[in-house]
Amino acid sequence: MTSSARIPAPPRTQAENAPAAPSARWRTSLRRATSLLPGPSDYRGLRRTWKGDLLAGVTVGIVALPLALGFGVSSGLTAEQGLITAIIAGLLAAVFGGSNVQVSGPTGAMVVVLVPIVASYGAAAVASVTLLAGLLVLAAGVLRLGRVVGIIPWPVIEGFTLGIACIIFMQQIPLVTSPVQAAPGEHSSNALVAAAQALSAADPGYLLQALGAVAVVVACMLIAPRIHPSVPGSLIGIALVTVLCAVLPGPLARIGTIPATLPSPSLPALDPALLQVLLPAAATVAALAAIESLLSARVAAGLADTGVYDPDRELVGQGVASVGASLFGGMPATGAIARTSVNVRAGARSRLASVVHALVLLAVVYAASGPVGAIPLAALAGVLFMTAVRMVHLATVRTILRSTRADSLTFVVTALITVSFDLIAAVLIGVTLAAIFALRGISRSSGVTLEPIRSAQPQEGDEEILAVRFDGQLFFVSAERVFDTVMAVGPVSVVILRMSALEAVDASGAKILSEIVRGLERRGITVLLKGVQDDHSALFRKVGVLRALRHQKHLFVQFDAALEHARSHVRRDRAARQLTEPQAAPTSEEPTARTERR
Repeated sequence: MTSSARIPAPPRTQAENAPAAPSARWRTSLRRATSLLPGPSDYRGLRRTWKGDLLAGVTVGIVALPLALGFGVSSGLTAEQGLITAIIAGLLAAVFGGSNVQVSGPTGAMVVVLVPIVASYGAAAVASVTLLAGLLVLAAGVLRLGRVVGIIPWPVIEGFTLGIACIIFMQQIPLVTSPVQAAPGEHSSNALVAAAQALSAADPGYLLQALGAVAVVVACMLIAPRIHPSVPGSLIGIALVTVLCAVLPGPLARIGTIPATLPSPSLPALDPALLQVLLPAAATVAALAAIESLLSARVAAGLADTGVYDPDRELVGQGVASVGASLFGGMPATGAIARTSVNVRAGARSRLASVVHALVLLAVVYAASGPVGAIPLAALAGVLFMTAVRMVHLATVRTILRSTRADSLTFVVTALITVSFDLIAAVLIGVTLAAIFALRGISRSSGVTLEPIRSAQPQEGDEEILAVRFDGQLFFVSAERVFDTVMAVGPVSVVILRMSALEAVDASGAKILSEIVRGLERRGITVLLKGVQDDHSALFRKVGVLRALRHQKHLFVQFDAALEHARSHVRRDRAARQLTEPQAAPTSEEPTARTERR
């Protein structure tokens, strides 16, 4: 017969007994750090997708050319700076970013922020702002803040997009009203006011010719997709207007000379006094870059099976992209939703497409800088007019406005603040407004119902028992209302708090429950607690809800057991009251207690 005794294990050595936690933590930190860097896995399927990626890269490069030029001019800088940003930032974000198909570069939203910065500090300050913003975005990625964008509600995103579209549209009006670009500070930094100022000082003859150029570009952009989706209508329109202006000389302002090479990289001016002044502007740019890039990457992930995106690495990539652009005198870059959508729909499945897009734009600088410099600014305005219009989806706007009053109000307020004041303020106010409405909804969904006892076998004294049923969530927003409702109960002997339908509770809600229990007990009302869920019991214990009960036996799982215990309390209380009540002598007019019971 073998013994079932366990054989003792040999004693462990000192090395085996040493804690492995520091080494494990170091490996975890190293793994998390390397996950933010490029690796061979980024190009795992390249052998299968490279042909489609090359075609998509060329396509999106052609689409991005007029946008890069236009956004550079609209921001108060130069077309060259927009092109440099699309090349440098587009390449760096493609390699270091967290999305396989994201296309980065200058965007309309960034232009909206840059215009007041250029007006206040001059064009020379943009490189320093770009550097600071890039470092802030990079730090946000390293600190793993990429998931924060998930808290932005859909109505806020759409209101923000609508406001940006309106601003982009209005920013083009000065380009079609005068052959001379306004000097920094000449027009208001608010796009609506600046558009009104430009229209009031417009040259009618110039305006007519500029609108003709806009009409040609818009017509090409509308007709080209009907011929074939891959036909670049914007580029055709720009080429046609450029040729017409060369054949029929007119006053339309041109882009001007563009260098045939990239400038040499250099560190922007880092004067401490200037940096302190520019830091708030850089923080605004960084917040916008992070929000727009993450939204674009999230949209791209849902367009096709291109793999998941890493939001933290996306922030790192966008930060590196803006830092790189600043070294070449460029402007801040973000992920571009429109160009990313074109990239995916053109067949992009890996980062190669975004890299090729940047190389196509680089080839334009070295091989076609002369023709590009001859492009009329009005033609670029036409492209951006159409870009702004296409950013607004009427079906989406109607859906939000018809959804709920809270969502429609959030949408409208966000759009109005975006146009009237500031983009980041619009997002913050929109999120705050949505949170207020959400808390209000939670407050209304937090139900507390007073239920008299209605049993299939009623017993004498049931009218002295009251059940209080809690439904939904019990958070700080509804705690006071619940307290007032429960404490307003009439003269009863026992209250059963039914907690099984309580979905969620926070510390404030638990604190209110403990105050309800203590308040009722002080009034001589016995409180029984029924159906406390396992998820809530630890919180109730820590906050003092269970400790507030008169006895630990006043905690029940089933309602029938709680009701029976409540009835025993009522019987005992009635018996005690009968013993303490004075016995009055019966009179001829008053029946005795014995007669009354009969």
